[in-house]
Amino acid sequence: MAFASDEVRYVAELARLHLTDEEIKRFASQLGEILKYVEKLQKLDTKDVAPADHVLPVTDVFREDEVQASLPPKSALSNAPEADGAFFKVPRVIEDV
Repeated sequence: MAFASDEVRYVAELARLHLTDEEIKRFASQLGEILKYVEKLQKLDTKDVAPADHVLPVTDVFREDEVQASLPPKSALSNAPEADGAFFKVPRVIEDV
């Protein structure tokens, strides 16, 4: 299946891409090859293939939650630019009305 240069120009315009005539010709050829391959894939018999949303098995990468002791305030505040007792001191972000 051939992909016309004017179709490449149209898609490039939609994507706000500035392509040279050489790039348009090259992309038209490449897109045509991709469409030929897709046509070949459409001829495959897939009636016995189960639908899949991912080609590889996906497993949960999260660890189990465990109750642990929290950091002591002194350790948590050790890199804070400013502290007020056991609290982080941050600039006021709410204006007085």
